[in-house]
Amino acid sequence: MQTGQLDFWLDIIKKQHLSVIDLGLDRVRKVAWELGLLKSTCPIITVGGTNGKGSTVAGLEAIYQAAGYRVGVFTSPYLYRFNELVRIQGCDASDEEFIRAFLKIDQARGEITLTQFEFNTLAALDIFQSASLDVGILEVGLGGRLDAVNIMDADVSVITSIAIDHAEWLGNTREEIAFEKAGIMRRGKPAVCGDLDPPVTLTDYASEHQVPLFCQDEQFGFEKNEVSWNWWCHGKREDNLPFSRLALQNMSTVLMTVELMQSMLPVKREAIDQALVTVHLSGRIQVIPGDVTHILDVSHNPAAAELLANYLQDHKISGKTRAVFSMLADKDIISTLLVMRDYMDEWYIAPLQVDRGASLAVLKDCFRAAKINAVHPSASLKEAHKKALIVSEPGDRVIVFGSFYTVSAVGKVNSACL
Repeated sequence: MQTGQLDFWLDIIKKQHLSVIDLGLDRVRKVAWELGLLKSTCPIITVGGTNGKGSTVAGLEAIYQAAGYRVGVFTSPYLYRFNELVRIQGCDASDEEFIRAFLKIDQARGEITLTQFEFNTLAALDIFQSASLDVGILEVGLGGRLDAVNIMDADVSVITSIAIDHAEWLGNTREEIAFEKAGIMRRGKPAVCGDLDPPVTLTDYASEHQVPLFCQDEQFGFEKNEVSWNWWCHGKREDNLPFSRLALQNMSTVLMTVELMQSMLPVKREAIDQALVTVHLSGRIQVIPGDVTHILDVSHNPAAAELLANYLQDHKISGKTRAVFSMLADKDIISTLLVMRDYMDEWYIAPLQVDRGASLAVLKDCFRAAKINAVHPSASLKEAHKKALIVSEPGDRVIVFGSFYTVSAVGKVNSACL
């Protein structure tokens, strides 16, 4: 098959496997072995969890870059362009790098078919291998135990939080989901859990597989002050840390991970302070100031919506708050609406034009069930966003949330568009 534009390759890859999601490691591991990708050339940190993965990856990336290390990152999904999935030293991988990797994968797979995510994971590992990295950070796509990222043995594995999401693949209880996420742990290698109340299935898995497990509020934790915050683990404290734009619970998890990696990747306090001040993550309570303030948030389940609700509670305004909203049909839309109901004056909704997107009829039914009346439907999210802006005045704010796809569909927002 000849090489071509990246879009050409993405179209081919999308069509060559029957299922979008097909959990399991056998196929992807065989191709990774053929490509010589199973043995990493640098330390690896794997990050799983229900919510907070992106923030944790961003925190680790910022600290290691501030400390002078060459850092590679694989995350998913992307917001605006495919290349965002892989970053080397903070820069998105190029079309050419992805095309070269896809060609190698396509030649190595033989008769084996792979999902898009499996192709993306192998491409990330191939790009990492060519980049002479000091550390690679991999974000789990779905679950952990059977996710393609789990073909790699992490030096430290991180589980940020555990909530009910993707129940059709991972289970209907936190205990079932925790077991799936615990599968990224490795015998004898340390693991960090940022969840404040980890299910017993996770701690039992660590004990059974002889994994040194470090849990938030037990082996490490944080304290918030008025102008700074403190972090501690057994035998160590870091006081008067600067606040980050990202959740302190996740940044605390990041610091525990960095501490466990100190023998391989030493980091000084100055790098931590610098990173905490500068780290940011597109689409995670991303505040864009203007006459009308925008907040972009990819929260797509009730637990993530709680974080957004807490932010809005702590940052009240005198003007109106309007939501531009849509979600995937297989998410818990009603519970998410109930979390956010009291923080919005009006809702501007539209269907997502993607597979699994909730239709306008489904969205309307969910709003009725949540007893929310101030709802304005549109055919597209761009149209919904325009309607919300037309009625907004200086001092008001617009919250775009509900999914990565929701934020992406509205498009990049800046003060020039208001």
